Amino acid sequence: MEEKSYKEYLEHITTFIFDVDGVLTDGTISLTTTGEMLRTMHTKDGFAMKTALDAGYNLCIISGGSNEGVRQRLKGLGVTDVYLGAHNKTEQLKEYMDIHDIKHENVLYMGDDIPDYPVMKLVGLPTCPQDAVPEIKAISKYISHKNGGQGCVRDVIEQVLKVQGKWNGNFSAKYD
Repeated sequence: MEEKSYKEYLEHITTFIFDVDGVLTDGTISLTTTGEMLRTMHTKDGFAMKTALDAGYNLCIISGGSNEGVRQRLKGLGVTDVYLGAHNKTEQLKEYMDIHDIKHENVLYMGDDIPDYPVMKLVGLPTCPQDAVPEIKAISKYISHKNGGQGCVRDVIEQVLKVQGKWNGNFSAKYD
């Protein structure tokens, strides 16, 4: 039996779930003299997440990190389902899917490292950035050509919305 192309999964996606460090960020943490940990996120990823939410998709963040600045950034984009400090990501995944009555085959999850492995085995479309660890690349049905924090989230969201006819190429009227 021939393996399905990742593009065949895109038309069934209703839900995006993302890790933070290494996916929405490049994984680098800058430390201030007071011990605060600073991260950088790509604005194109933010635009794509907001576009997906506006188009009616579910969007959730599940991260082992617990930086409240991350929560504030996501809240500003309209992301309300944010699980920080998640050390067993499968619990949060199951809770989120139960609350919103979501089927596994309708979920795209993007992770980059070993803590994402168990949850990625439970979703319909496991994906990762180009610079993910080998174990995550091995189970991903799609590996973005973009690195973490460099537009990989935009890449997968845009592909799903385009396949489903929900990526409006004429944004000028909305943003002029």
